[in-house]
Amino acid sequence: MTNAASSGAEQNRLREADATPAWRRWGPYLSERQWGTVREDYSAGGDAWAYFGHDQARSRAYRWGEDGIAGISDDEQRLCFSVAMWNGRDPILKERLFGVTNAEGNHGEDVKEQYFYLDSTPTHSYMRMLYKYPQREFPYEDLLATGRSRGRGDFEYELLDTGIFDESRYFDVFVEYAKATAEDVLVRVTVHNRGPDPATLRLLPTLWFRNTWSGERPAGRPALREVPDVPGLSVVAAEHETLGTRWLLCQGEHDLLFTENETNSARLFGSPNATPYVKDGIDRFVVHGETAAVNPARTGTKVAADVVLDLPPGGSATIRLRLTDEAVDAGLPDDRSSQAEFDALVERRRAEADEFYDDRIAPGLRGSEQMVVRQALAGMLWSKQYFGYDVEQWLAEHGLDPLDAQGVRNGDWFHLDSHDIISMPDTWEYPWFAAWDLAFQAVTLGMVDIEFAKGQLDLLLSRRFMHPNGQIPAYEWNFSDVNPPVHAWAVYLLYELEKSRTGSGDRAWLENAFHKLSKNFTWWLNRKDVDGRNVFQGGFLGLDNIGVFDRSAPLPTGGHLDQADGTAWMALYCQNMLQIAVELAEADPVYIEQAQTFVEHFAWIAVGVNRTVGKAETMWDDEDGFFYDLLRLPDGSATRMKVRSMVGLLPLAAVTVIGPEVTGRYPQLVEQTRDFVAGHPSVESVLSQGRFEGGRGHFMLALFDESRLRRILARMLDEDEFLSPYGIRSLSRSHADRPFELDVLGQRYSVSYLPAESDSGMFGGNSNWRGPVWFPMNALLIRSLLNLHVYYGEEFTVECPTGSGVTMTLFEVAKEISERLTRIFLPGEDGRRPCYGGNHIFADDEHWRDLVTFSEYFHGDNGAGLGASHQTGWTGLVAVFPNLFANLTSRDLLDHGIIGGFRAPRTEER
Repeated sequence: MTNAASSGAEQNRLREADATPAWRRWGPYLSERQWGTVREDYSAGGDAWAYFGHDQARSRAYRWGEDGIAGISDDEQRLCFSVAMWNGRDPILKERLFGVTNAEGNHGEDVKEQYFYLDSTPTHSYMRMLYKYPQREFPYEDLLATGRSRGRGDFEYELLDTGIFDESRYFDVFVEYAKATAEDVLVRVTVHNRGPDPATLRLLPTLWFRNTWSGERPAGRPALREVPDVPGLSVVAAEHETLGTRWLLCQGEHDLLFTENETNSARLFGSPNATPYVKDGIDRFVVHGETAAVNPARTGTKVAADVVLDLPPGGSATIRLRLTDEAVDAGLPDDRSSQAEFDALVERRRAEADEFYDDRIAPGLRGSEQMVVRQALAGMLWSKQYFGYDVEQWLAEHGLDPLDAQGVRNGDWFHLDSHDIISMPDTWEYPWFAAWDLAFQAVTLGMVDIEFAKGQLDLLLSRRFMHPNGQIPAYEWNFSDVNPPVHAWAVYLLYELEKSRTGSGDRAWLENAFHKLSKNFTWWLNRKDVDGRNVFQGGFLGLDNIGVFDRSAPLPTGGHLDQADGTAWMALYCQNMLQIAVELAEADPVYIEQAQTFVEHFAWIAVGVNRTVGKAETMWDDEDGFFYDLLRLPDGSATRMKVRSMVGLLPLAAVTVIGPEVTGRYPQLVEQTRDFVAGHPSVESVLSQGRFEGGRGHFMLALFDESRLRRILARMLDEDEFLSPYGIRSLSRSHADRPFELDVLGQRYSVSYLPAESDSGMFGGNSNWRGPVWFPMNALLIRSLLNLHVYYGEEFTVECPTGSGVTMTLFEVAKEISERLTRIFLPGEDGRRPCYGGNHIFADDEHWRDLVTFSEYFHGDNGAGLGASHQTGWTGLVAVFPNLFANLTSRDLLDHGIIGGFRAPRTEER
């Protein structure tokens, strides 16, 4: 399958990349942070943050990956390139981004830098990034001390708060990459002095090998060496046994500083070094003047070109480099040797990126919206990183038997062996995959690179990742934790998106995914339905502090929680598997039986949600018109946990409509379903005929009827509850004045509306689900509203906002929510983007005005970005929403239906 039906230089490269990996071999796969990760943690107690901190990172060789600023590597991260720098004042070389650890930040870990991903094509034939480097001494100690002194009720102390950028005393460092060929990468670094005085920057473009020659399974030792006497160039040859030889060329004759990517044991541990030249040798040479710290023989495994830039006020300078597989002995081998030709090729790749996005971004969007979409996609593509983690080897290096490592982090996952390029949620705060994040990320990536997106879902379902028992690994800190099962939804959506673009779907891929998803579905049935009543638990389900208790821990009351969200996720899982089975049945009728199975699974879940047995309560509260978790006590009684949160809105997301084209093609499925419903009174009472089959031949699977739907929507669209000016909140604003409180064994537990950061340490305290706006949940609610609109049609309207007197169709409600979400990133009448809260510099300064970051979540009242500041991961969905509604009308939706929840352009429309 090709990536799209359109043409163009980048599209042609994508087609080539689908057939051979060459165009994807080099990319932004270098992490922004490798220190503080589980992979690098060899401590006895498992405290990754304390074991390997930022202060050690410059001196200690990593085991499983590498990090740097604006860096690239090959897809196995053997050879790495990034940009280091020194302003003449900092105590250390700026080689990697700084941030506080989980224990140092008042709301958990947090990067303390200003950097922006500006552009990227999916093959990384063109990329552009900006790093803002202060000219004053970087305030490391101030950031640490002030952060430690603040409590959970205080704002976080950010780099902009320190005044370090006052008077514009900083450098703008733009880094661009352009591929001349798949193996020939041009690098252009342009530095601007934004300050009022002359300033000097030592720029140190750095090339190094990941240390694979140490450890339990050593590989051959690679080597870097200077290629001398090349006029006008500084040249390094990089020789590797599997990568071959590459050459780095830097225009201009600069001093080359060589050292080894080996740990400085003398500095860290007081023990002798294995070599006189160690990882921090370049830092010691440049910052501390230790001339003996670099190798005079001009060989090693790490090297930097020492480029000194003296810049007048407002001045700039450009450095050009090239990383290539073409042999270099005397000069550049072709016309790219000239500065003009070099720049012309970079600009050509930039123009091809514009051409590519002109085809992928709806032309009806305003310029400001197009820019947001483009930068969101750039952040998504820059967040692809190498993730190396062989758990069996990692356990063995801890001195553990991988087959008997109970009680050790990820000890049950000894089979997991990753050496892959994976879309990460955030390149600094979350530089590791998270299973449910990745499903949403794949949906967005499908806009630009369908094959890569499909490959990401394949990876989670592969034998190297999925547990033999069927569980999908959650995230690095605890693979055994449970993330929501959204992967079937993502699989079906990508399948339909590709089918829409190319005229045919990848049926073999869909069928393969279906069988693996069936295994995972069975794991959920067997592990997360405690008493077999088709009501599910799941645990924290990625929603951190949304509950009264830690939902993954034993409850202080005893018993267990029946989770409205866990059950809704399983209902949606059934619906998506039904959709996939129906699609596969077109070529193989055996899948009709599978489809019927998932219809019946869904029906029993609907019964479990709605029925009352003995003293037990249902999740639905008829007085409040809302779904709640149920606290089931050891004596069999149950109490509704009456917290109005996203947990109770998620049953609304579990809606799927099956159109007449399906029911007409498979009448046996319709008849079998009718017979099943009629044969089970408990099912029939929940899925009554008038609710199950619409007047236009549509079938709807939902956990509620029209009456309950209207009551849920009345709460969701109430601006005093869930409807924020910037999307749907994760907790009702009503809890600001009326917190939910519960006394258990003399201890009071409460949940109140917190529109910004968390005041709880639950799950590290760095994420908050008690009031902010989260994009993935809004995406699923938009999907359900579109499904409901297809079922009910334009005659069904509701007040939006509740109490306003303004009525809307459900299509219009979906569009309204989309526009509120997008508004977070758009400049208002005062020029300020809500995502930046009170930071005026982003509105007032021309060098900040068009820069956007995409945070983890957003303030429930003012839209300010919170949490991880570069989590373009699932927040990248902002690229989908305006694109979706730019050309989509209510009539289109009713005439053509929806694709996996979001309608994609059809082939004939392109």
